Amino acid sequence: MRYEELTIEGRNAVLEAFRSGKTIDRLLVLDGCKDGPVQTIIREAKKHDTVISFVKKERLDQISVTGKHQGVIAKAAAYTYAEVSDILNFAKEKNEPPFILILDGIEDPHNLGAIIRTAHQAGAHGIIIPKRRAVGLTAVAAKTSAGAINYLPVAKVTNIKNTMQELKKEGLWFACADMDGEVMYKANLTGPIGLVIGNEGEGVSRLVRENCDIRVSIPMKGKIDSLNASVAAGILSYEIVRQRDF
Repeated sequence: MRYEELTIEGRNAVLEAFRSGKTIDRLLVLDGCKDGPVQTIIREAKKHDTVISFVKKERLDQISVTGKHQGVIAKAAAYTYAEVSDILNFAKEKNEPPFILILDGIEDPHNLGAIIRTAHQAGAHGIIIPKRRAVGLTAVAAKTSAGAINYLPVAKVTNIKNTMQELKKEGLWFACADMDGEVMYKANLTGPIGLVIGNEGEGVSRLVRENCDIRVSIPMKGKIDSLNASVAAGILSYEIVRQRDF
């Protein structure tokens, strides 16, 4: 299966993309451009909480496919994002306690794709990612998921901490991957759960970590002190599977 990430260029095309409701991951705008049509596009982007990057003309020229970007290029998601409610409904349809992965700032599309693939195989009901400072559903992420992206809903939210607080009202509790946490075999990972996986370099951010109910660690015997984010997500997901099913 071939995946395409949409690159939308030109002022009219980008403006219509926003107004039609198309999911735009990122808007790139010529740095210093102040004219009316571009400001209108920026206002539309802000309404949709789209990430806006102001870049040099050389950068736009490099990204442009048509050579006629007119100072604006939009990057659209390869797939449509779900709502958090869709993930909860998916769990209800399967008559299972919700199992959701919360990804706090994953920046590598290969990691995101691998996590989507593993989460689907582990029976998770969905993944939640932040709108800012994180990779979205790019073509690379879709391809790396090996088709799992077609079956597992991925929601994109403005604020991870606030989303977790809302999910707690729905009965979920949260386990955070943390090297200093309780060893996963000793932790209770049953019931409606959100598994929080942090950024490849810095781990889970402080505010998100403080909203987790427990911190869990993966026992490691080697001389390095961390695992790849997608590997850690896979190991912890299958510990949840083990505790749920066996």
